[in-house]
Amino acid sequence: MATLLTFQTEMDEHSREIAKQRVIIQAAADKEKDNKKSAKGKSKDETAPEPLSPVADSASATGALEMEEKFIKALLSRTPSDHDVARDLIASLITQHHGEYVFRIGLQPPHSKLFAGELTDDADGWSGVSRSDGELDAIHQGITAIVEEIGGKTSLLFETRTGHPRLSLLLRLPPPNVSLTPEVRCAVVGNVDSGKSTTLGVLTRGALDDGRGRARVGLFRHKHEIETGRTSSVGMEILGFGVSGAPILPNTANSNDPDVIRREKLGWEEISLQAAKIVSFIDLAGHEKYLKTTLFGLTSGAPSCVILMVGANAGLIGMSKEHLAIALALSVPVVVCITKIDMTPPNVLAETIKQVVKILKSPGCRKAPVFVKDVETAVEISTTFGKDRLCPIFQISNLTGEGLDFVRTFLNLLPSSEGDHEKFAVNQPLEFSITETWSVPYVGTVVNGIVNNGIINTGDAVLMGPDANGNFLSSVVKSMQRKRANVNTAEAGQCVSLALKRVRRAAVRKGMVVVHKTETPPKAVRQFEGQVLILYHNTTLQKNYQAMLHCGAVRQTVRIVGMDAVCLRTGDRATVQFEFISHPEFIKEGMKLLFREGKTKGLGVITRLL
Repeated sequence: MATLLTFQTEMDEHSREIAKQRVIIQAAADKEKDNKKSAKGKSKDETAPEPLSPVADSASATGALEMEEKFIKALLSRTPSDHDVARDLIASLITQHHGEYVFRIGLQPPHSKLFAGELTDDADGWSGVSRSDGELDAIHQGITAIVEEIGGKTSLLFETRTGHPRLSLLLRLPPPNVSLTPEVRCAVVGNVDSGKSTTLGVLTRGALDDGRGRARVGLFRHKHEIETGRTSSVGMEILGFGVSGAPILPNTANSNDPDVIRREKLGWEEISLQAAKIVSFIDLAGHEKYLKTTLFGLTSGAPSCVILMVGANAGLIGMSKEHLAIALALSVPVVVCITKIDMTPPNVLAETIKQVVKILKSPGCRKAPVFVKDVETAVEISTTFGKDRLCPIFQISNLTGEGLDFVRTFLNLLPSSEGDHEKFAVNQPLEFSITETWSVPYVGTVVNGIVNNGIINTGDAVLMGPDANGNFLSSVVKSMQRKRANVNTAEAGQCVSLALKRVRRAAVRKGMVVVHKTETPPKAVRQFEGQVLILYHNTTLQKNYQAMLHCGAVRQTVRIVGMDAVCLRTGDRATVQFEFISHPEFIKEGMKLLFREGKTKGLGVITRLL
């Protein structure tokens, strides 16, 4: 499995290289435009900022620590001029970090010891400045007053007065409007009956489960799902966090009447208007016959992390392993939630934990498991787990509520999806991929999806396609909604719905893209070349082999028309030429692809369009 890791690293490098080239080409085009404008006597437009490189990212982290030290120094000096300096520093710190910042006061523990559960006051690696109880209180009060001055709120995340006194504060500014609310997308996967929908019901509705499926009923979309208790479609749920960091839940959260719980839920629009941060859950199916739907949800939803639900009584079985393999293949960070700990005997729970740890440490995963059993660990791991190959493990019970507070704290602090500038570039031409289509009475055709690049506004003239012949239809964005609240603009990384003018629903399908109207429409592709790695195939794979390809929101059967090897077996790497069977699609170089047919699975990256 070492080849999988090497292959994934190469894929990421290839994608980054192509993204860099696109930025350079775009910058050159912008410069040329500016030169033309300045020649006509017009002022130059400001060019959009380039995405942060990992080096710039680490430099900004060091800069944040320096700003914190300057801020505390200015705060404790108590002079009016220093008060203004402190206010400006804290305002720039929060705005640089997308409207929220975790401020740590006192000596900070070494992450390696904290995550391993071996933290002691004598351990090596404590960093920062030691503070007395009096200093902690003075700094806390000072920060609260200054953040309120700039219109934000301060909430206490964690505090300890024993050993090395320290505390962590969440400083958050309310977003100016719904279109600028930070959003985190999480895909929820796991085997049948592992408690996915129940956990989401408890997190988003606030009421605990009764052990008989009360919490999940409000999430189901179809009658047969309520009857069988099994999700068969891609469900969407949102959890909003207020400026104070508290989850936004309906007033009936403590009610025991199932009908009240099902009926009384906060609308998405209400949550969006109150929230300073939104966590969007993509509730996926656990049953084997719905794997195609689950795969589409994982590839098209562009999740920031995958929450893998494992039933403590059953362990990591069946489709759980399949879902974990797909998440690893797509390089999406994984979070494990072990559910049903209230009904599982201690020896069975210990066996499940041992199995989960063994699989996460195996050469195929290479993840370091971290058991989140306190608030400090939840706070510290929320921002670092994706970069450091860590895998947080939560042990929760939806019946008693044990462990759910740690999950909420963790979700509240996750970095927003649109903040990933490597994945979503605002300064590129518009590209919106369609993942859902509807026909709404008195509105017309509505499409839902993610803005991969650029910015889209209501009233924009757009092209949508490709259709069966590879052509693009022209249309206009009539109106736009984000989390069911009306907005006028959306930028890269955001998930929005567009109402399109003069378009029949039959003419739209999942996998199409919406781009700005230009003289030269984008080119639809029927054949392309990719570097692939065969993860599993029980015999040999030859020319003319057909499989289902998942590439972003594109989902279609492809045929192998050529390859640089006679045949391929499990573990083989090759350059393969593919052809779409039914109609051309809009794809780009550097996109990841996943193809499967029965038990056969392959992973790859598009290297050339033919």
